[in-house]
Amino acid sequence: PILHFLAQLENLCKQLYETTDTATRLQAEKALVEFTNSPDCLSKCQLLLERGSSSYSQLLAATCLTKLVSRTNNPLPLEQRIDIRNYVLNYLATRPKLATFVTQALIQLYARITKLGWFDCQKDEYVFRNVITDVTRFLQDSVEHCIIGVTILSQLTNEINQADTTHPLTKHRKIASSFRDSSLFDIFTLSCNLLKQVRKLSFNLNLNDESQHGLLMQLLKLTHNCLNFDFIGTSTDESSDDLCTVQIPTSWRSAEGVLSLVLSCLVQIASVRRSLFNNAERAKFLSHLVDGVKRILENPQSLSDPNNYHEFCRLLARLKSNYQLGELVKVENYPEVIRLIANFTVTSLQHWEFAPNSVHYLLSLWQRLAASVPYVKATEPHMLETYTPEVTKAYITSRLESVHIILRDGLEDPLDDTGLVQQQLDQLSTIGRCEYEKTCALLVQLFDQSAQSYQELLQSATASPMDVAVQEGRLTWLVYIIGAVIGGRVSFASTDEQDAMDGELVCRVLQLMNLTDSRLAQAGNEKLELAMLSFFEQFRKIYIGDQVQKSSKLYRRLSEVLGLNDETMVLSVFIGKIITNLKYWGRCEPITSKTLQLLNDLSIGYPFQKSCWVKLVKLSAVQFMLNNHTSEHFSFLGINNQSNLTDMRCRTTFYTALGRLLMVDLGEDEDQYEQFMLPLTAAFETVAQMFSTNTFNEQEAKRTLVGLVRDLRGIAFAFNAKTSFMMLFEWIYPSYMPILQRAIELWYHDPACTTPVLKLMAELVHNRSQRLQFDVSSPNGILLFRETSKMITTYGNRILTLGEVPKDQVYALKLKGISICFSMLKAALSGSYVNFGVFRLYGDDALDNALQTFIKLLLSIPHSDLLDYPKLSQSYYSLLEVLTQDHMNFIASLEPHVIMYILSSISEGLTALDTMVCTGCCSCLDHIVTYLFKQLSRSTKKRTTPLTQESDRFLHIMQQHPEMIQQMLSTVLNIIIFEDCRNQWSMSRPLLGLILLNEKYFSDLRNSIVNSQPPEKQQAMHLCFENLMEGIERNLLTKNRDRFTQNLSAFRREVNDSMKNSTYGVNSNDMMS
Repeated sequence: PILHFLAQLENLCKQLYETTDTATRLQAEKALVEFTNSPDCLSKCQLLLERGSSSYSQLLAATCLTKLVSRTNNPLPLEQRIDIRNYVLNYLATRPKLATFVTQALIQLYARITKLGWFDCQKDEYVFRNVITDVTRFLQDSVEHCIIGVTILSQLTNEINQADTTHPLTKHRKIASSFRDSSLFDIFTLSCNLLKQVRKLSFNLNLNDESQHGLLMQLLKLTHNCLNFDFIGTSTDESSDDLCTVQIPTSWRSAEGVLSLVLSCLVQIASVRRSLFNNAERAKFLSHLVDGVKRILENPQSLSDPNNYHEFCRLLARLKSNYQLGELVKVENYPEVIRLIANFTVTSLQHWEFAPNSVHYLLSLWQRLAASVPYVKATEPHMLETYTPEVTKAYITSRLESVHIILRDGLEDPLDDTGLVQQQLDQLSTIGRCEYEKTCALLVQLFDQSAQSYQELLQSATASPMDVAVQEGRLTWLVYIIGAVIGGRVSFASTDEQDAMDGELVCRVLQLMNLTDSRLAQAGNEKLELAMLSFFEQFRKIYIGDQVQKSSKLYRRLSEVLGLNDETMVLSVFIGKIITNLKYWGRCEPITSKTLQLLNDLSIGYPFQKSCWVKLVKLSAVQFMLNNHTSEHFSFLGINNQSNLTDMRCRTTFYTALGRLLMVDLGEDEDQYEQFMLPLTAAFETVAQMFSTNTFNEQEAKRTLVGLVRDLRGIAFAFNAKTSFMMLFEWIYPSYMPILQRAIELWYHDPACTTPVLKLMAELVHNRSQRLQFDVSSPNGILLFRETSKMITTYGNRILTLGEVPKDQVYALKLKGISICFSMLKAALSGSYVNFGVFRLYGDDALDNALQTFIKLLLSIPHSDLLDYPKLSQSYYSLLEVLTQDHMNFIASLEPHVIMYILSSISEGLTALDTMVCTGCCSCLDHIVTYLFKQLSRSTKKRTTPLTQESDRFLHIMQQHPEMIQQMLSTVLNIIIFEDCRNQWSMSRPLLGLILLNEKYFSDLRNSIVNSQPPEKQQAMHLCFENLMEGIERNLLTKNRDRFTQNLSAFRREVNDSMKNSTYGVNSNDMMS
């Protein structure tokens, strides 16, 4: 039967990994999942490893064992895990020629057991920490064994460095810190020594021999993993690559300079934190690095490999991110090195099709060098005035030359990736400002050539479309680059001459715009239009507003060439372009949204741009927009049945800008407001008419309503003053509110409709800038809350009838709407325009309905989803904060399972990566703990007023489940002691209440932490805890809390100092388990 069972399993593995038939594979997968969940899985995995004949069955066994040792509920006993660890090591030692994926899976199993058991003790010994001893026997055997040994260390370093979602982040950081202090340096030293041995034997090393090549690769990977370790728990990612600093511990100083073997390791070495060295050592270290770079540049053959080339570009970027220009110029051979780097950069830019992702690092180096020029104090010449213009020229000319080749060969156009283009232009904006005269002269020359050719082609009847497309492509790049270098003015002290040069460039772009706009009725180029908008955005930032001297040479040049005599005329060019784009490009979403963003930016009108704002509103073009915002003039406002409902988002931006512009002169003029709202009034009447009949075109109704509510949200957002907002409120309530409620009833299952309606309502109830202030005799605050409650209840009760929603659609169909409801309720509850005590007093169930719906919606969401979706997290926890602060009697009246759900969500949120969520949870916990403490204090006093029924029940529930509060006490204390606590003040507020409610548990916890320290440190740790409670009384008065917060700051500093040199951690059976 055993052999039959093994044969069956092997067959299933074969089906899973080899078959192309989906149904067979799914069936095999289902059967194997059942096997992994079976109670005798452990013994059968051993059988598979012992007797299985195929690699797939060995892989299955290794994977199943990894799952077994990783599970958090019902973990394997210590003895069993030790046995598995020893068995895996023996298995690998006796079978060095297993399939690579099997070896990898078994090493992964060893790494997981070691990591999760890092703090496990047997007879006062940490049983899983002898990693170097475990590996030594592999290193003393054949090359195959040696590879396995090095891979074990490499995989273990990687495993311990990576946090996983199934275990708390605090536990991960504790293990990582202990591993860093007790083992990582030994592993790094071993790795360096092995590399030294390889280097000594390099004349015998045969890299064509697979095993020798494999050993070198694994050694370099191990070294890289050691240097890539997250030493201080900052969890950097690739996105912050060019700013990364490797926080090598001071105790590693003895290993400095050993490794200059492989580029990826060099990148990490080049990033070693500056404070590790004194000035002389740093100069020597930099000298070695620069010398290595010079030798690579003198013999660049190996850089023809894209991976080597990419790592080398990263290395060059790190030279400037970690060292100052003043230090670089003092390095011997600097003039030769900067010449070589400049030549390498120019060549790289000219070969634009080779490794395009590496260009970022080269431009990053030159951007930082150019930005440093004004600040360098060294007497040695930096020579950047010679080489930076060469880099600028190479970038510009190579982009222009690429246009023809890309069009001719049908290659991917870099201009399609606007994110990448924008990133490179940001870098070029600084580089191009170095020796700006040369940059401008080049741009003027190239622009004039292309513009002249373009004009000639347009006038020629025989011009080929290809030639026109090439010139448009070249002009697109030039317009982008001109916008970028003008934007670069912000980084440098500008002179009149440079402003005059900017004027030359601006005139040319505006002349080109006049040419292209005149042709829009026949044809237009989308990429060129996007480049124009990018240019206008940079021009606006630098030259529009009160902060710019109107005597600027730029304005003088605009006046001479184009007759634009002042800022008002320039603003009219902006608005003219905006209207032109909205007229001709209304169906092109990228151009429409960027055009509206430009209008929005112009309309914001910061205080220092007040005069600019007033000038803007007086323009006839702006008045035209305020009086004619209909689809007849702006096609994107039309109801286009081909487009998607979500494509209407740009309407909100449009109306936000119009709303701001309208407010400048609106004052209390209701007639002007009514006039402005006419198109929206007509739209509401149309929808009302549709809803009044039983048969109406649903698609048309949806489109009209969605467009309308998006428009209204823009206006509501812009109207942040009481006078104007009250006009809007009286216009919409009570006349049109029933239409919004009806839309939610009808289309609750269609988020494309409900999301805009819910967002509008959330905006209307948001007391932005105290705009919601009703008169003393007005019931409007209460009436507005009734509408809010009705909408939340209507949507909430209906969305819960959707049933099971697929995981990949759950956010779009359900959670997004719920999240907006939470935000809406939070805004209404914290707006300070409703007295919520009135509702119960007069038997109005609006508040109760809203809160009960909140609970129903909350219970329909799994805990994991609350933290997995950031917007949902933020809306839920900010609402909970308001509820625990102002409506604690409601929380106290909830059923026990609901209270436990809420407390669990707070407990999980305390360890969230999002600081806002974590801070919100601390605040919620503080309100709950304070409420509990007050009720307990009251219950022990002989008072005439007994506790309310809710308070009594809540106290009873909390006394039945003390573990929940105790766990949170443990978590908060743990974060403060062991983690990089970024919101210490927030953490300190609930901690005092938690301690006072659980004095015995706190005492046990304290003893456990003290006893887990090395004997010589226990007294110091005990003293830290004594000082923490020094002078603290048994109350939660503000004065006492503030004293505790101060004590906690000192406590954290003292504990960190005490633990700095300790390699011990807290036993895994206490706080971390």
